Amino acid sequence: MSGRMRLLLAACGWLCAAACHAAPDFGVARASADARYAATWVAAGADNRKLPFAIVDKRDARIYVFDADGRLVGASPVLLGLTQGDFSVGTGRAPSSLSFAERTTPAGRFDARPGRNDKGEDIVWIDYAASLAIHRLRPAPAHERRPARLASPTPDDNRISAGCIVAPVAFYDAVVAPTLGAGRSVVYVLPEAHPVRGLFEALDLALL
Repeated sequence: MSGRMRLLLAACGWLCAAACHAAPDFGVARASADARYAATWVAAGADNRKLPFAIVDKRDARIYVFDADGRLVGASPVLLGLTQGDFSVGTGRAPSSLSFAERTTPAGRFDARPGRNDKGEDIVWIDYAASLAIHRLRPAPAHERRPARLASPTPDDNRISAGCIVAPVAFYDAVVAPTLGAGRSVVYVLPEAHPVRGLFEALDLALL
């Protein structure tokens, strides 16, 4: 079967499923077309497998957390890897050893799970082997202005982490911890250097 035919069949299946599943409701939360497309794709194919899930829109520096039924639990700005890019160095090296070019937040579909870091802090691992997680805002050198970056109205200054997805403490405690941190979940990190639809087309092909 040709690659074009596989894509056509995947698209037909997606459209048929979309007709039977309502897209997740973002409510009053601001969301880009990319985030809405991703949420609709997840719902159409029930790709979250009845697990809570999150969509991280890197271009908008925001996270959307949904319960297992696709209801939005909360949305928030987040801090992301210092350097734009959709791939990871793929190792669990210490953040201090990463060059600026290596401090990216990789895109993809991740089977996430709760855990603890080396300081005993509860976090949500999205890629344990690469030491990438969703975690609370932590104390950092003043010149990094992390709280101010999170509070700013633009996503342009939200690039500062070594690759992890950093959420405000209140949002983490109220939304992330009880939803994603209670057990297994799925985290979809949208690409920023490549077309968002390309990620989901590749996931469709992987299922054929």
